[in-house]
Amino acid sequence: MTPPFAHVVLVEPEIPWNTGNAGRSCLAFGARLHLVEPLGFSLDERAVRRAGLDYWADVDLSVWPSWSALQRSVAGGQEAWFVTPEAPRAAWEVELGPCPLLVFGQESSGLPPSLRSRPERQISVPMPAGSARSLNVSTTVGILLYEVDRQARPR
Repeated sequence: MTPPFAHVVLVEPEIPWNTGNAGRSCLAFGARLHLVEPLGFSLDERAVRRAGLDYWADVDLSVWPSWSALQRSVAGGQEAWFVTPEAPRAAWEVELGPCPLLVFGQESSGLPPSLRSRPERQISVPMPAGSARSLNVSTTVGILLYEVDRQARPR
């Protein structure tokens, strides 16, 4: 199996359509999608079909019972980047590195407090002042995957 382009981690996702859109972006880029339980929806075949995810079987997907289980198995010492609107730096201000581990929180509440303890590993997609509170998580996944691709291109 080809190594993934990046790892996209959705921690306790709540909305199936957002997860489906993130999965589509992962499929397009060759990234692996990791879902950390509990999930706010079912991944059974009927639910996936009802959400219109006809490509879902092709997504490189792993489901984990907890953040610590994922971290032990996937990271292998690799530092994660935690994506949050409150981050001190934009994603394009840091070197994400090859095959980065990009971690996104729930749609309603963002990253859990346990994953917010390292501001030096937090990044954001900045928005103009006075605009929406944050971008949709699946939109942000797409933006970050394009940024990983941009950084990986020879200059």
